[in-house]
Amino acid sequence: MPELPEVERGRRLAASVAEGRRIDAVECAVDAIVYAGVPATAWAALQGRRVRAACRWGKQLWFDLDSPPHPLFHFGMTGGFRVPGDTPLKLATGPAHRPDEWPPRYWKILLRFDDGGELVMTDARRLGRLLLRDVPRDEPPLSRLGFDPLLALPPPGRFAALLAARNVVIKSLLLDQGFAAGVGNWIADEVLFQARIDPRRRARDLDGREAKRLRSVLRRIVEKAVSVDAESRRYPKGWLFHRRWGRRAEAKTARGEAIEHIDIGGRTTAWVPAVQR
Repeated sequence: MPELPEVERGRRLAASVAEGRRIDAVECAVDAIVYAGVPATAWAALQGRRVRAACRWGKQLWFDLDSPPHPLFHFGMTGGFRVPGDTPLKLATGPAHRPDEWPPRYWKILLRFDDGGELVMTDARRLGRLLLRDVPRDEPPLSRLGFDPLLALPPPGRFAALLAARNVVIKSLLLDQGFAAGVGNWIADEVLFQARIDPRRRARDLDGREAKRLRSVLRRIVEKAVSVDAESRRYPKGWLFHRRWGRRAEAKTARGEAIEHIDIGGRTTAWVPAVQR
């Protein structure tokens, strides 16, 4: 599933083709699920509007236009932005890329801009959403989100207080978008591994040093992943990311510690008992 780094990559791609340009045409696929029941004809309101900025908070993307409504994009499990001739990220759950096909398979919306550029959102599994909002930051889903670890990580004292107020398993809390917007399964596992914290512990039971370490690691991992444009092959070799997948019984870290897989809150959790306490 696209997490904060992958969605930030999408935002940068959208910014490169959309910011400062006028939307000349909007084409919508027939898909009542992805469009959340809003008729595609409503999206005709975007035609003639100028894109002032491509914005992101957590896993939510939106265009700030010169007048409402503003379009919101959520990639779901397999969604993403595409432009002609690009090479998209290959997600484990996504379809194969066919560079000779435009618009690409599973496209849901196609925007054409006044300079001839085009942007498409695809979504093979139809778990993403396309929405229109008058004031995006003040309306759901954005209004329900917690802090963004890249854009607005709370200072250490505030971060520790947020943990202390929650009697919930720390892995589940990290996945709660109302707590940390944009953190998904692999980031949560990586953070807890590098912070040396057992994913089953309660958030309020972490002491001050652990809370500080957790915050520092969260910032470092997100910043690193974003800095390499979510190209996972460029993540540090020692990251759990490279060895956590598939629930393999023989999985080990780069240093040879055994990786175990358990279910927490209905999600597969990869962790290293020899390291995480």
